[in-house]
Amino acid sequence: MDMLKDKIKEEGIVLSDSVLKVDSFLNHQVDPQLMVEIGKEFSKRFADKGITKILTIESSGIAPSVLTGLQLGVPVVFARKRKSLTLTNDLLTASVHSFTKGETNEISVSNKYVNENDVVLIIDDFLANGQAALGLVDIVQQAQAKIAGIGIVIEKGFQEGGKILRDKGLQVESLAIVSSLENGIVSFATDNNEEVVK
Repeated sequence: MDMLKDKIKEEGIVLSDSVLKVDSFLNHQVDPQLMVEIGKEFSKRFADKGITKILTIESSGIAPSVLTGLQLGVPVVFARKRKSLTLTNDLLTASVHSFTKGETNEISVSNKYVNENDVVLIIDDFLANGQAALGLVDIVQQAQAKIAGIGIVIEKGFQEGGKILRDKGLQVESLAIVSSLENGIVSFATDNNEEVVK
């Protein structure tokens, strides 16, 4: 997805060999037009899956999920990281470790919003070690729903998350795959080779 790669080139900040900061357009401030295009792309890639729900995790997965839900005409459910006075009963839960934040959270979804009749598309902003996606997969499996696939905005292809998910037989569609952040340079994986960006 060229528009996304251009945004990463223009506004992404490499903080280390493993951390890419994209908070100017994805996970602090949101670029609505980019989200519209992301929603269109995900809906195109998963159009034939019979999706009934989109599941994400708060908070950075919400914007791309909502715009995808708009395109597909389905509701978006987001797993909460914090306990709520109104979210107490009949919960589907999973533990998720955040590589970037260095913390583990228990995520929760009410079982009235995801059930055995659903075909669920999981969407998240980043895929690194795969912990968030695996937690969402666990929740869908607890609900006995079907997983249509996983949509990722930015995958760190040099970390193991994508391989773990694909080895489980899950369809993972990443809109931009970063193959390296070494020496402060973003390199994108392409179909044939690497596209290097300074």
